[in-house]
Amino acid sequence: MIATLLVAAFAAGWVDAVVGGGGLLLLPALMVVAPHLGTATALGTNKLTAICGTSTAAVAYARRTKIDWRVAGPAAALALLCSGCGAALAGAIPASAYRPVIIVVLVAVAVFVTVRPQMGLTEQSQKRTAWRRGTAVAVAGGVIAVYDGLIGPGTGTFLVLAFTTIVGADFVHGSAMAKIVNTATNLGALVVFAATGHVAWLLGAAMAVCNVGGALLGARMALRRGAGFVRIVLLAVVLMLIARLGWLHWQQA
Repeated sequence: MIATLLVAAFAAGWVDAVVGGGGLLLLPALMVVAPHLGTATALGTNKLTAICGTSTAAVAYARRTKIDWRVAGPAAALALLCSGCGAALAGAIPASAYRPVIIVVLVAVAVFVTVRPQMGLTEQSQKRTAWRRGTAVAVAGGVIAVYDGLIGPGTGTFLVLAFTTIVGADFVHGSAMAKIVNTATNLGALVVFAATGHVAWLLGAAMAVCNVGGALLGARMALRRGAGFVRIVLLAVVLMLIARLGWLHWQQA
């Protein structure tokens, strides 16, 4: 059981570092392998593991690529607060209430990325007007951060897409900014889950070590192979999210 979770943590770290969506692997693994934890504790333990990997990936990206701090900085600050609010509401709003909306959005994203193969392959810095930067901060630091606190899987993917479509970042630079904001969302949610006693610290620490290893490998691969590689992984993760959420919705229909 522990070995399964450690492998899942490593894989989740790799996916998170490349394009986000590691929770798609780790959270279901926690719920299946350790059902005694309960939903809230599984979410809290996932945040403990994820924050180690996302912060490691953020440092790796920051050392080797340029980050637009005019967007990433304010978005991260807002995300710290909003993800905590989302975590405080976790369990109060059933997942079935917003799952269909997320599925529709993901399908639209998959179609959009597919029909626009050049999107995210090059930087479009001319798009970075003050209005677009403000919109990116509100979407990434507000809407997506609340979602991360509520349930989480796919947050990194949504962040990458927000920075790519709104401010014209390529997939590599969008992923770099996403790691900064995702670290903040994980921290905000973790503080709330920890304060309410919903973190399995020993298990989370063990998984965090593997998650960091996966994050380092993923960040290096993304930086070395470029935006085309990140785009392929992005599409794969989006399709996995659609399948996962669709299956859950069908089961509970």
